[in-house]
Amino acid sequence: MIKFLSCFVQPYIIVGRDMSTQQTVTEEQVYAALKKCMDPEIPVNVVDLGLIYGVKVADGKDVDIKMTMTTRGCPLHDTLVSDVKRYVGKVNGVANVNVNIVWDPPWSLEKMNQDVREKIGFGRPQLRFQIDYEKSKPMKTGRFSKQDDDGSLILANNKDQGFMVNEAIVEFWNACDGTKTINEITDQFSAKLGLPRQQVEQEAVQLLQQLLEAELLKA
Repeated sequence: MIKFLSCFVQPYIIVGRDMSTQQTVTEEQVYAALKKCMDPEIPVNVVDLGLIYGVKVADGKDVDIKMTMTTRGCPLHDTLVSDVKRYVGKVNGVANVNVNIVWDPPWSLEKMNQDVREKIGFGRPQLRFQIDYEKSKPMKTGRFSKQDDDGSLILANNKDQGFMVNEAIVEFWNACDGTKTINEITDQFSAKLGLPRQQVEQEAVQLLQQLLEAELLKA
């Protein structure tokens, strides 16, 4: 049975590409593909994150995407653009994908999907589970796999419930090996990403919450 986490991990929808049945590409198909593409630093898809400013399809096959980044100095700029092109390029009928990065208007939290913004929250997030940040050492459970057909990354719990994730989530899941506290994991990713600890803590604790609920971690 396939079950999906909300907000940070996305429904596992395969966007196939069968060149034997060429078809006219729609904006709806492009947005569906973009919802599989997640920001590597904040595991939320680029549509809900508010990075996509517009999509146009010319001649039913050539896709132009206008998007922005959360900051001008985003270190994963090229990675995100490459992911956008890769996912949209899998839509049946797409010939060319052009991504135009713009900075006006600048990105802000208000551009995020409201439900996602509320789930991320502000300040130190509160877990519904009673966990000591300084003592609890979360342990991963379940298994990881990569789909052969479209390269999607899947985490499955011991009940065979599958969740589509990205590389950042897999890396976080692997870091929860039972040897590090939540605070230590937060410090590790803060140093690696070069981001403020408070920002990383918000994202790490929210992700921890979802992985616990999905039974992919044990506290």
